Amino acid sequence: MNNDTICAPATPAGGALGIIRISGSGAIPAVDALFHAANGHPLASRAGYSLSYGTLQSDGGETIDDVVVSLFRAPHSYTGEDSVEITCHGSRYIINKVLEELVQCGCRMARAGEFTERAFLNGKMDLSQAEAVADLIASSNRATHQIAISQLRGQFSSELVILRQQLLHLTTLLELELDFSDHEDLEFADRSELLTLANTIYTHITQLTHSFKIGQALKQGIPVAIVGKTNVGKSTLLNRLLHDDRAIVSNIHGTTRDTIEDTIDIRGITFRFIDTAGIRQTTDEVEQMGISRTYSAIDKARIVLWLIDEMPTEPEITDITSRCEGRSIIPVWNKTDINSAFCYKMATLSVIPISAKTGQGIPELESAILAAADIPEISSNDVIVTNVRHFEALTHAQDNLQRILEGLHRNISGDLISEDLRLVLSDLSEITGGLITSQETLSNIFSHFCVGK
Repeated sequence: MNNDTICAPATPAGGALGIIRISGSGAIPAVDALFHAANGHPLASRAGYSLSYGTLQSDGGETIDDVVVSLFRAPHSYTGEDSVEITCHGSRYIINKVLEELVQCGCRMARAGEFTERAFLNGKMDLSQAEAVADLIASSNRATHQIAISQLRGQFSSELVILRQQLLHLTTLLELELDFSDHEDLEFADRSELLTLANTIYTHITQLTHSFKIGQALKQGIPVAIVGKTNVGKSTLLNRLLHDDRAIVSNIHGTTRDTIEDTIDIRGITFRFIDTAGIRQTTDEVEQMGISRTYSAIDKARIVLWLIDEMPTEPEITDITSRCEGRSIIPVWNKTDINSAFCYKMATLSVIPISAKTGQGIPELESAILAAADIPEISSNDVIVTNVRHFEALTHAQDNLQRILEGLHRNISGDLISEDLRLVLSDLSEITGGLITSQETLSNIFSHFCVGK
């Protein structure tokens, strides 16, 4: 690890206050060279977890700002190193001036994610927890925030520790079997016991890989396509849901000729709503392209809101249900403010009456959308996989475990099964960084962090 003393702004310039972070063996001397505490005591004489008020002065004696300095001594800091955080006013000039002076005192500007990378390399957190820091910063709703908090607190890591202990127990039994294979009267690894344990581990990993679908939906937003005939109120509904005039509304048929997309948070979960071109027979080439994109939106959607304002024909019902196969479809009867007659049920689908214009029935529609998303209540103790790298490692572990199960069923040699077990252990170690910490992997992970974190 590079042991340089690093510095970086931890907040964007232009706010009321700004925070500058410094970490490394030279952090305290570098700040002491600039900081003049009001009580006259230098940082070097103070205990960790302490705050000091004073002024920062340049090398030439010019006062830069009145500041509060937070001191953290190794190993009791975010990075595990001596660390200092300077809270100053948020002026871009002040922040840049402080950084300039710190560099002159022997610091260098930190790379993106370098503070968290040092925390990982100093054993303050494992790799999955380090990645959770970026997820926490990027969390855009309650669900993704809870998932990131859970991972940062080590819930996911704890799951992997349990799996690793079970795998090591399985490996130990097989190794003993190999070591004492010439003693036929001794049996350390009962195959039925091994099979039961391997099945338990396989089930656990399968649950984690299956959670990735939910994790991705929460992280990226659940896609919802709004479809229906022209002039049925799709754009009005999108604007109503977004509480904004996002889409053009007109009585002229075929106004929407392309998909319009925006997101909304419904009770802590992000949904991506896609307003589409109205479906109808037309000779307009541009409108036909829009209708083609409507069908593409249906293919990508997880939920389809089918907007109607009159009873559809049987062929229309058959067409839309066939196109929406594998997706949740919610028939929505619009314009109840001018047409109170509507059907409550259509085939096996319950119809939700609304008025996109007045907002009548919108809360009920949002509840139906949440139910169709089928997302479980997320707490800070739940383990949901959201990271593609983690998912790939778990999938590889799942494949290797499948080979172990097949080998146990076929009663193949224990040394071959042991080799697959080592592969599974390696797959899980990739997630936490317990065994595999190549610089290429670390650089790829931390390069996506913001500077100052």
